[in-house]
Amino acid sequence: MVLLTLLARVTDGLPLSASIDNSNEKEQNLQVYQNQAKQLFRKLSHNSPSRCTLESGPMLIHYQIEQGVCFLIICHHNFSKKLAFNYLAELAQSFLERYATQIGQASRPYTFIEFETTIRKLMKSYTDSRSPKQLSKINNDLADVQRIMVQNIEDVIQRGEQLSVLDNKANNLSMMSRQYKKESHQLNLNAQQWKYIAAGVGFVFLFLFLRYWVF
Repeated sequence: MVLLTLLARVTDGLPLSASIDNSNEKEQNLQVYQNQAKQLFRKLSHNSPSRCTLESGPMLIHYQIEQGVCFLIICHHNFSKKLAFNYLAELAQSFLERYATQIGQASRPYTFIEFETTIRKLMKSYTDSRSPKQLSKINNDLADVQRIMVQNIEDVIQRGEQLSVLDNKANNLSMMSRQYKKESHQLNLNAQQWKYIAAGVGFVFLFLFLRYWVF
């Protein structure tokens, strides 16, 4: 289930709205994750990946950036990743439909706190991930969530690297991996070709030997 939802402006990390699930007393101690989220907001830029998942102990932090706003949630590891990003997509659509033209004018934290009512309703609808409605959303391939970058929140915060840098590193590693596979495949093809050439040359020598020396 979604335990905490935070919205912030990407340019300066200004919190725009938020909501916390108070239905479970065991989850009251979310302050540490909320602080991590606020530190993360200060690392974001317009070059940051538009969607990302960050690990923080037993919790996962998922976020999605749209039109200069970061929509972020904190939930348990066992909460479906597809549901998490479906939730973020619905959240972003609802918020931007109402406040898209006012985001740049916000000058104080939680300017759109009245949006919490909408967040609470949406959080409630995603409470049971096993309901038929939510299972249908899991099976709906709105997004390829398997390709979303996963990082450790402490690594991002402590190293002080922006997520855009980490995303570039991940892309570089992916490119290097593809290049290695391509070169390895080419080497295998070359090796096979040399085997056939050697076999052909050997056959020619054997044919000539039999023709001129045996017959």
